[in-house]
Amino acid sequence: MKKLEISTRTGTVLHGALFESSSQADTVVIAITGIHGNFYSNPFYYHIGETLSANGIDFIYAQTRNAFGQINIINTQTDEKEQIGSWNEDFAKTDDDIGAYLDFAQNRGYRQIILAGHSLGANKVVYYLSRHHDERVSKFILLSPANVTHLTNSVSPQERAVVKHYVENGCGQKILPFELFGWLGGTADMAYQWLFTNTLNNMHVETERDFSQVQAVQHSGALLIGTLDRFTYGDPCGFLQNINRHFQTAEQNELIFIEGTGHTYQQKEQEVADKLLQLVQK
Repeated sequence: MKKLEISTRTGTVLHGALFESSSQADTVVIAITGIHGNFYSNPFYYHIGETLSANGIDFIYAQTRNAFGQINIINTQTDEKEQIGSWNEDFAKTDDDIGAYLDFAQNRGYRQIILAGHSLGANKVVYYLSRHHDERVSKFILLSPANVTHLTNSVSPQERAVVKHYVENGCGQKILPFELFGWLGGTADMAYQWLFTNTLNNMHVETERDFSQVQAVQHSGALLIGTLDRFTYGDPCGFLQNINRHFQTAEQNELIFIEGTGHTYQQKEQEVADKLLQLVQK
């Protein structure tokens, strides 16, 4: 495994890892991580990286700005210190993050780039592909897409009012006096995006919701979820099927269900890795 420091076009440095096959690979899978989706919280990435690279496919574990709560970096354009993380993430910079990893893969000369994302990373992949019909991307893979509404439903009216008050009064960069969802500390601007925008709230359990981003994606690919994923109101299979029917490529896409595991595939990490290997090889 080779550590990566990927600089975006605006100079923000993202930390990832490359699992490289022993022979020069034609294909790479880039996996965009979810919120706090680092190796410590999501060890299944090791299984995927080691399995793919052992079979001649490179794998890039692609952390974006929210992989940790706070990270200190030096911006490569300004040479100034910058603090990034889930605490102050701007969802609109998703394009910058994903574009940086695609630029890196393109510069390495891969013939096929498969863009994957886990949890909120899957939502980011949909956001990016809905806005950029990027010919460098061969296929997508969505792993346990995040049902953002499930998270935001846990936020009380009083907490929502505080977030709105801060933002509307020019205090968006002020740290909130409570943790969003009970575990996400940070700025009012960050919380406002979660609660009051649809930037990454693009996939839903309910049928009558806004699927405009999904409908705008022109790529085809696969969607995968554990049958015990607890963010889907007890119906992971229905959640995935509901998302897929809104894709232009619905009939081409493959749906994969991993039995007896949840959002981060505990106890089924190798099964997920094997499924992804079969999928990419096919």
